[in-house]
Amino acid sequence: MTDPVGKIPSELDQLPDRDTEETAEWAASLDAVTKAAGPHRAAYLMRRTLQHAEGAGLALPKLLETDYVNTIPTSAEPSITEFGGDEEMERKITAWNRWNAAAMVTRGSKHGVGGHIATFASAAWLYETGFNHFFKGKEADGSGDQLYIQGHASPGIYARAFLDGRLNEAHLDNFRQESGGNGLPSYPHPRRLPWLWEFPTVSMGLGPLSAIYQARFNRYLTNRSIKDVSASHVWAFLGDGEMDEPESTAALALAAREGLDNLTFVINCNLQRLDGPVRANFKIVQELEAQFRGAGWNVVKSLWGNAWDELFALDTTGALVRRLREVPDAQVQTYQTRDAAYIRQDFFGKDPALVAMAQLLSDDKILECFHLSRGGHEPRKVYAAYKAALEFKGAPTVILAQTVKGFTLGEGFASKNANHQMKKLTTDEFKNMRDLLELPISDAQFVDGVVPYGHPGADSPEVRYLQERRAALGGPAPARRTHALAPLPAPADKAFAAFDKGSGSQSMATTMAFVRLIKDLIRDKETGKRWVPIVPDEARTFGMESLFPSLGIYSPKGQTYEPVDRDQLMYYKEAKNGQILNEGITEAGSMADFIAASTAYSTHGEAMIPFYIFYSMFGWQRTADQMWQLGDQLGRGFLVGATAGRTTLTGEGLQHADGHSPVIAATNPAALTYDPAFAYEVAAIVKEGLRRMYGEAAEGEDQNVFYYLTVYNEPMPQPAKPSGIDEGIIKGLYRFNTAESAGLELPANASRIQLLSSGTAIHWALEAQKLLAAEWGVAADVWSATSWTELRRDALEADAALLRGEEQVPYIRKALEGIDSPVLAVSDYMRQVPDQIAQWVEQDYSSLGADGFGLSDTREAARRHFGVDAQSIVVAALAQLARRGEVPASAVKEARERYGL
Repeated sequence: MTDPVGKIPSELDQLPDRDTEETAEWAASLDAVTKAAGPHRAAYLMRRTLQHAEGAGLALPKLLETDYVNTIPTSAEPSITEFGGDEEMERKITAWNRWNAAAMVTRGSKHGVGGHIATFASAAWLYETGFNHFFKGKEADGSGDQLYIQGHASPGIYARAFLDGRLNEAHLDNFRQESGGNGLPSYPHPRRLPWLWEFPTVSMGLGPLSAIYQARFNRYLTNRSIKDVSASHVWAFLGDGEMDEPESTAALALAAREGLDNLTFVINCNLQRLDGPVRANFKIVQELEAQFRGAGWNVVKSLWGNAWDELFALDTTGALVRRLREVPDAQVQTYQTRDAAYIRQDFFGKDPALVAMAQLLSDDKILECFHLSRGGHEPRKVYAAYKAALEFKGAPTVILAQTVKGFTLGEGFASKNANHQMKKLTTDEFKNMRDLLELPISDAQFVDGVVPYGHPGADSPEVRYLQERRAALGGPAPARRTHALAPLPAPADKAFAAFDKGSGSQSMATTMAFVRLIKDLIRDKETGKRWVPIVPDEARTFGMESLFPSLGIYSPKGQTYEPVDRDQLMYYKEAKNGQILNEGITEAGSMADFIAASTAYSTHGEAMIPFYIFYSMFGWQRTADQMWQLGDQLGRGFLVGATAGRTTLTGEGLQHADGHSPVIAATNPAALTYDPAFAYEVAAIVKEGLRRMYGEAAEGEDQNVFYYLTVYNEPMPQPAKPSGIDEGIIKGLYRFNTAESAGLELPANASRIQLLSSGTAIHWALEAQKLLAAEWGVAADVWSATSWTELRRDALEADAALLRGEEQVPYIRKALEGIDSPVLAVSDYMRQVPDQIAQWVEQDYSSLGADGFGLSDTREAARRHFGVDAQSIVVAALAQLARRGEVPASAVKEARERYGL
């Protein structure tokens, strides 16, 4: 065998070839076929050989792309008997759903509320086939399948719920009009429609990410013997444009690595994003196929309908397949809107073999293929794809279903770039649609130009069929269930009380206090197994390595190796029933874990207690969108921002210095944000969180909240818990000490100031308290503000109550009642954090904070830089008192000079 000139080096060159003559014969045979029958025939033979080798069990790398044809040929589709349904009845049901989806959006457009029509029009059969044959409901095992519905397709889901009697016309007429209490949310929002929607899927990209981790969490529940949910399947319906979001593909490798064959992505490839083609000059289906195959997924392409079978049978030269592979998506979109003559010239006219083929085709046949016949619009092809996905074992499956955006809506909608923004059809367009769908709706039903809703009747064959199919599959879908779960028993007080005595002379960071508390709570016989520790890679940073050998790190494969630190007490232990989810460097993946665990009480009827601990800078700032998703999905659990604060994480610098996470958290109504200063505060907040979210909630108390705690890595002496402060810890403020109770010597009639501080800042305030007394004769009382945000929310509620005519005093005013001295607030965050309460403080109020960018330095230098250290607090306190005439103005200058400020 002669090497070609300029041969490209190959990885095979480094392997011995035991029979070079045989290798040369194979190469020569391939050259001969190429010369005699053309490159298409040679490529076909090679691919057939590779498929045969794969089927024979030979370990070969897979091709990343296949031709632009269906994965499952028509001959391999299920027969009518295997299909097991009434195709004509399902066609009628789908027609009603198409009509009502378009009608509700059009009727709503007169109110200016908008809505999307074109997406569901393209995906109707993708949903209807699943609802009639595949998607399991919750009535059998309480879990069923988990459906991530494409957000812009929500009108079609509402239309189906209307058909089966779960919604009425009044509901449809209140689409996107929720304030009256009887409306339908724009997209899948569980908090707004909690009996129907399980999973929020807009913002785009979060649905696919969450679906992967939901499927993974299902395996976790099964492997840990919490609940066997191996029968549950996760279906995620996505748009091809949505796959541009980085979150959409962020966890593909995880799904393949862990063999999540309980997961199917259905990507609606209508080739259009919101304002134009997804890949105008390229082919999104081929790109996605390569991406998913490369990640280890099983790929099923359902591109063409049965009308194309005749064309493929005529393609003896491979010219048709070559042309389909080279035509860019935007041109395919154009064919959808052009006549047969244009298609003959532009598509078939590029190759003599295609010209000859086109001569055998009528104009009607060409238009049927290019305008109507898509794999995603034919139920038998969709059924075959779904069946193949469920039968495939060892890897997740992605179905790439080609459709037409705006299908059946008429020429004004179908495949138009602007159809995402088109909110209504004209009366004539509706009548054309009616005729196309063969619906029994008369012209007389269009009263005053208002399109009517259509319904065949509650006892019609269509409705009976729909309900019988759902009953056979386990009840209605989608559906969210609020299970009547018994409150989890409260853990013994011993775990919480362990911090009441303080740490004595030993220093302890609040991060360590939290980890020690959780370690004790996980030992609880009743609830310990329900804790789900989640950490993105740096468990040892947070002192969690002690949990490795006792709880194990979850892995579906267990531990197939001997860990390098096996001879150490706290070695790295993985287990199939491991309790810790150690995700690696992915905050987004960890949040997706948290969402799945925090909503298991509804999804599976199993209350789980997740805590996700992370660098606080990389939580809300990086994944705040998922925190909103968590709140929308009514999740419960503990988010823990560790190594918190702008000045506390020594040396790390700007990108690690969190001075604002409580500000972002404050914007989320479901987040209860706390900045505890001491270990006993951490314990009290966790105890209260367990009661509220998982135990006996008080009347009118919303259990569907989650807690955000900031904890610090700075070891400090932990004081004993004062008596009578539990209410203050939970409500957000209590007086830790007074100048007198601190044993400080003060002159008679000393000026007084109140120092409100949160988190680690309380230690600077306590030092400032001593300096003020010893060097300036000023009495300072120190308060712990455990939650500026909860204080603000309480005050906002009091304001709202006053407007309702109810007398209600904010807690912050009650706590400071009778105090006539000024208030100075300080935290390790920007001033906006403590300033949340400013308008409700009746006393003279001022604040200090770490505004601006962080920097790398020691804690002491950083605090001096931001003006929040003890000496800076003293100067600010003196300045506040000087303005009131309670200390000489010269004292402020003197203090600045003394402390070098």
